[in-house]
Amino acid sequence: MDPAPKVAEFLLQIKAVELSPQKPFTWASGWRSPIYCDNRKTLSHPAVRTFIRQQFVHVINETFGKPDMIAGVATGGIAHGALVAQEMGLPFVYVRSDAKGHGKKNQVEGDLSTGRNAIVIEDLVSTGGSSLKAVQALREAGIEVKGMVSIFTYGFDEAAKAFEEAKVKLQALTNYDVLLDQALKTDHITEKERASLSEWRRNPSTWMQEKATTT
Repeated sequence: MDPAPKVAEFLLQIKAVELSPQKPFTWASGWRSPIYCDNRKTLSHPAVRTFIRQQFVHVINETFGKPDMIAGVATGGIAHGALVAQEMGLPFVYVRSDAKGHGKKNQVEGDLSTGRNAIVIEDLVSTGGSSLKAVQALREAGIEVKGMVSIFTYGFDEAAKAFEEAKVKLQALTNYDVLLDQALKTDHITEKERASLSEWRRNPSTWMQEKATTT
């Protein structure tokens, strides 16, 4: 059975994902967004984090094969990455958003002598910028990146293009389309709201202006 709807259902239930097309959120990029995703909340719910860990392991084994190590992306991918590494009996490292400004000035933290390839664990992929920055840091440290697995992806075209150009295969446990289907099925949104949410994903930078002209 496809686990993606179940993951989406969990994210909605625990409010790791909130949908608010009438009162949009503002992202750091300045985009006005009808969705806010905080997958760190999954760690507070044992049944949810266990299911996510199990699905991560399944996807890694089925899609990529067992790697030498697991790498988590700071900050959201660190805890989940450590859980996956523990489950698979593998070494774990994590990647900072930037290199430290002191000491050894590491960006990748951990013992890199334990393997030569890794699967990267990420909690959320939006445009792909920060995720692929972590991939680049691992590559510069001499680690082959076999692929990346995330809990959720918005599925933006620019992200798909960026991952393709970087030659990184991305697998997500669930995605924006599945989430909207599940939200409609469980009465989190109406058909009209689903249409607005779908339109946002097609053109997030201008969605608010377009929304204003149609209301």
